Amino acid sequence: MELRHLEYFVAVAEEHHFTRAAERLMISQSGLSASVRALEQELGTPLFVRSTRSVELTAAGRALLDEACRTLASVRAAKEAVAAVQGLMRGVLTIGTEQCLAGVDVPALLARFRARHPGVEVRLRQAGSAALVQDITSGRLDVAFTALSGEAPEGVRLRPITRAPMVLLCHPGHRLAGAETAGWADLGGEEFVDFHPDWGARGLTDRAFAANRVERRVALEVNDVHSLIDLVHHGLGIAVVPQPIARKEHAAGLRTVRLAGAEDHLWEVSAALPQEDRVSPAARKLLSYLP
Repeated sequence: MELRHLEYFVAVAEEHHFTRAAERLMISQSGLSASVRALEQELGTPLFVRSTRSVELTAAGRALLDEACRTLASVRAAKEAVAAVQGLMRGVLTIGTEQCLAGVDVPALLARFRARHPGVEVRLRQAGSAALVQDITSGRLDVAFTALSGEAPEGVRLRPITRAPMVLLCHPGHRLAGAETAGWADLGGEEFVDFHPDWGARGLTDRAFAANRVERRVALEVNDVHSLIDLVHHGLGIAVVPQPIARKEHAAGLRTVRLAGAEDHLWEVSAALPQEDRVSPAARKLLSYLP
């Protein structure tokens, strides 16, 4: 099995399209198709269900994808380890991050790294913490900055960066706007604005309400911080958010209310890493720049 075939297979799986995968790899579509067919013949099973508009993985393709990503990540790490011994820093550093994490200024961190190591290609992906951690386990990411709710899955290590309490964010006209502290039971029956379930803050909030046996209804679900704040500004719901989000300039004019027992449900920002022997030299160097 050739590594090139695995690389081509992963590109098609991620793009869901042969033409886009070929453009990404900068090879001909016919050459890409031939490589995928060769891999399917070697494994004795189709890896994709092909249509005129897209391609989807078969059960065999899904089984191969994570292993292929891990294999390619291991090969890349081996090459980078040899380069590091020679005093060189090169290769690809693939980073993931959730939006608006406290304790780490990702753009500044990447700028510092790139200035000192121009031979390393930096790639960045933004997503929810749950998806990012899965990408660490599969080898698609070298390091991810997350706010994971709950325990990390097997094979993932969390390096703590900072933590903060959750607070209530509401419109000045809301009935709780003047309160110094609110209990979880006080929030029952309200309409909520919240993040997608993949986000760490959403998972933490869901667990807090469940632990306090309070039912809630998320009426408006978003995938970015500014949209959440805008919806609260318009009085369309209240939100339970990490304290750093409530302190953003965009949230000026809203009311922040402390939640009773918030210390039992802390939002924890961490760097998610693979097992020690799989951390690339570039990822180690990036993390050395953290405060």
